[in-house]
Amino acid sequence: MTTVPTHTGVGPLLRGCREERRLSQLALALRADSSARHISFIETGRSRPSEEMVLRLAEHLDVPVRERNALLLAAGYAPRYTESALDDPQLETLREGIGQLLRGYDPYPALVVDGSYTVVAANEGIGALLSGVAGHLLTPPLNAMRITLHPEGLAPRIRNLREWRGHLLAQMERQIALSRSRPMRELYEEVSAYPLPEGASDAGDREDPEPFPFFALPMRIEHDGRLLSFVSSISTFNTPTDVTVAELAIETLLPADPATVAYLRSLSG
Repeated sequence: MTTVPTHTGVGPLLRGCREERRLSQLALALRADSSARHISFIETGRSRPSEEMVLRLAEHLDVPVRERNALLLAAGYAPRYTESALDDPQLETLREGIGQLLRGYDPYPALVVDGSYTVVAANEGIGALLSGVAGHLLTPPLNAMRITLHPEGLAPRIRNLREWRGHLLAQMERQIALSRSRPMRELYEEVSAYPLPEGASDAGDREDPEPFPFFALPMRIEHDGRLLSFVSSISTFNTPTDVTVAELAIETLLPADPATVAYLRSLSG
């Protein structure tokens, strides 16, 4: 199902994508080996772009795969990218590879989410962090943003919640700008409206006398009487040709200090 209306024609849609990325017609033309005049004609509907040109412009505008299908439809062409169900037999090798990766990352937390942050797979390391989360947040389908930011989720235990929340909301804003997805916008409006727990810190755990010198913004979370620190790394698939695969993201939480490493290893010992 596309998230971009196709009745307006491809020109205004491409113009909107270009303007959202703050590119001039000339800058886009140089990237796409075209001319500013031709880009202008496409955007105003004076020229119908070829299928190849639509895909080339989408590539240089970093348009997500799902929206590339919508652009093709708006230009009068058939969608190029399939959208398989995650349990489709043709994705069996992918599922097995993801499962092996998640198991190999234990005891460090790792999970896989789709384009709406629905959790499609997770390892035991993630499960260890979810103790105390309200049951209604753990009823499928689980949503990573709700679990993290809801007042009955992880939020009360995140010591630098304001910083981490700001990071997550900014991440969602960037995705909304790229995809213009209504479900993502609705999720953003929901989680950004969650109230902050009383006493949420503004800049991490300043009371620590000698905080560890983190190399990236950590998520600092209380767990079983300990303060654990993680930095997040997100991986996606290179040059996907399937919408479902394109929207999968593998997030791994890397221990950010020696104490967190030691504690997690003790759990698997």
